[in-house]
Amino acid sequence: MWAVASIPLAAFTLVLFVLAVTGAALVSVWVGIPILAVTIPFTRTLANFHRRYAGGLLGRTIDPPYLRDRDGGWVDRLRGWVLDPASRRDLLWLFMNGTVGLALCCIAVAETILDVIFWWLPSSVALRAHARLCAALLEPSEKSRLALRVQHLSASRAETVDTQAAELRRIERDLHDGAQARLVAIGMNVGLAMEQFDDNPELAKSLLTEARDTASQALVDLRNLVRGIHPPVLAERGFVEAVRALAGAVPIPVDVRAGDIGKLPDAVESAAYFVIAEALANVIKHASAHHVLIDITYSGAELQLRVEDDGVGGADPENGTGLRGALRRLSAFDGTLAVESPSGGPTIIVMVLPCPPSESSSAKTSPSSETG
Repeated sequence: MWAVASIPLAAFTLVLFVLAVTGAALVSVWVGIPILAVTIPFTRTLANFHRRYAGGLLGRTIDPPYLRDRDGGWVDRLRGWVLDPASRRDLLWLFMNGTVGLALCCIAVAETILDVIFWWLPSSVALRAHARLCAALLEPSEKSRLALRVQHLSASRAETVDTQAAELRRIERDLHDGAQARLVAIGMNVGLAMEQFDDNPELAKSLLTEARDTASQALVDLRNLVRGIHPPVLAERGFVEAVRALAGAVPIPVDVRAGDIGKLPDAVESAAYFVIAEALANVIKHASAHHVLIDITYSGAELQLRVEDDGVGGADPENGTGLRGALRRLSAFDGTLAVESPSGGPTIIVMVLPCPPSESSSAKTSPSSETG
C-alpha cells in the first residue's frame, strides 16, 4: 500500500523542488519570498513524515535537524529557515526523492505486483532502498548537529543568566523584606531600651525581650535563605543522605535507591538535590500518587536521577512549572530531562547531569541499598 502511495508523494517532492528553486531565484525581486514562506514549512512537514516512515522501516529513530525558529516576525523566521543548514539538505532531498526516489517507488510497486504472483520471492527491496536514501539525506548532518548544539548552548546560557538574575533579585528581596527589616527593628528597640533604661526599666526590659525575639526570627530567615541557595544538609550528610532526608519529609512513601557514589562537585550535588525536590513537589501537587521511587546512579561520567511514581500520569515539562524549573537547572550543566508519563501512569522522570568525579574523591561502586 505504501509503495503505491509513495509514487505521488515522490512526484510532489519534485514539484516542491522546482518551487523552492524558483522562490530562491526570485527573492531579489520579492516575488520569491511568499513562495519560500509556503514551500519551506511544507517541505519540512513532508520531510518529517518521511523521517518517520524511513525510521520505522529501518528500525531506528531519525531526529529532525531543524534549528528552533527565531523570535520576531515572519521575515526573521523566514531568514532563519533559509540560513538553517538543514534547509539545504532538504532541497537536495526534494530533488533526489523526486527523481531517484520516484524510480525506486515505481520499482517497489512492480515488486508488490510480483510478490502477489510469485509469493516466494523476496520483496520490499526497493522500499528499503528508498528508506535508506531518505535516511541518508534527512538525518542531521555534522553541520546541523553543530548548529543545534550551539543553539542549545546559547539558549541554556541565556536561561541560566536569567535564572541567576532572578535568584539574585529573590535573595535581595528576601534580605530586604526579612532579615534586614528585622535587624532595623532590633536596632530601634535596643535604642529605645537604652533611652528608657533609667526611667522605665520595665519598658526597657520589654523592648529588649522583643529585640531578642526579633533576632531569633531574623536568624530563622537567614537560615531559610541559605537553605534556598545551598542546603546545609548536603554539607552535613552528603548528597544521598540529603535526598533521603528530603524523601522523609514527603507525605507519601518514598523509596530511595543509591549506591555509594562518593563526593561529587558541590554545584552538581546542589543542582541534583533541587531537581529531585522539584520532581517530588510536582508529584505531590499533580500526580495523586501513593508511592514514589527515586533511583540514583553514577557511572563516573554522569549522574542519573530517576523518579518514578504510580500516579495519574500526564506530566509534561512544557506545562508543568516544576518540571520546567528542573529542566532549567539541568540545562545549566548541559543536562537532560526525559519524561514518560502516559495517561493513567506511571510517570517516569529521568534526569541526567554530566559529572566528572570530584578531585577529592573518586566514585565507588557498592550494592544498592533501599530506604523507605
